[in-house]
Amino acid sequence: MSTTTRTPPRDTEADDRPTRFRIPEAAGSIGLRALSVGGFLLLWWAVARAGIWPPVSLPSPGAVWAQLVTTATVGYSGSTVQGHLLTSLGRILLGSGYGTVGGIVLGLLVGLVPAARAVLGPFITFVRTLPPLAYLSLLVIWFGIGEEPKIWLLVIASLPPVAVATADAVRGVAPDYLNAARSLGARSWQLPVRVVLPYALPEIMTGVRIAVGVAYTSVVAAETINGIPGIGGMIREAQRYNQTDVVILGLIVIGLSGLLIDWLLQSADRVLAPWRGRT
Repeated sequence: MSTTTRTPPRDTEADDRPTRFRIPEAAGSIGLRALSVGGFLLLWWAVARAGIWPPVSLPSPGAVWAQLVTTATVGYSGSTVQGHLLTSLGRILLGSGYGTVGGIVLGLLVGLVPAARAVLGPFITFVRTLPPLAYLSLLVIWFGIGEEPKIWLLVIASLPPVAVATADAVRGVAPDYLNAARSLGARSWQLPVRVVLPYALPEIMTGVRIAVGVAYTSVVAAETINGIPGIGGMIREAQRYNQTDVVILGLIVIGLSGLLIDWLLQSADRVLAPWRGRT
């Protein structure tokens, strides 16, 4: 008795279908972004070239580029543009760092202790609704015109987003996780570190990203008071003398460095909380 092997029928339609060239997703995304930036620059150049507004109101991309070369080599208001940027980044790092640590501590208290939630919850919400400029004058009265009011402004601006994100994430911890940890021998004082904090870490990282963004948007307001050196102080100084090309340059520097910082935070999120979306 012989056995015969039956060959499955060939899908002639699939074999005859022409092979399509597929652009990798990453390359396509980069291409679209480059096209978007190029289109914006072309539109900006065309509007400036048409002379709809005078150069003092809308300088051309070439004028802003020339100002970048000048400020990067010769400097502006006693420092180069990279020096101004590094000073502002140092203030943001210090202010948002303190704000993040304080926000995590307050968020854990509000999320875990009902009495703390009743006492601190309204206070955090009250501060979160205040625009930074509303309490900048008060900080200047308290701390003078040195570095202290700038740092405190960024601390107060960045603390509430982290606190709210931490508290909401902590309250969302499933009781089964806590009971499972207790059954495995975890002490009560170990639960916040071993269970609650890892569970809440993805949401905490989201709060940190928001807090750093808020701090970055507040740095210009913080540096309006004796902000030289500083990118916000450079913009303020240029505004006083109607140097629009320097103002636009400062805005571009802030935006690009903000994109880089947000990308770094997203990368840190993937490293510190790889379980995001899996629990």
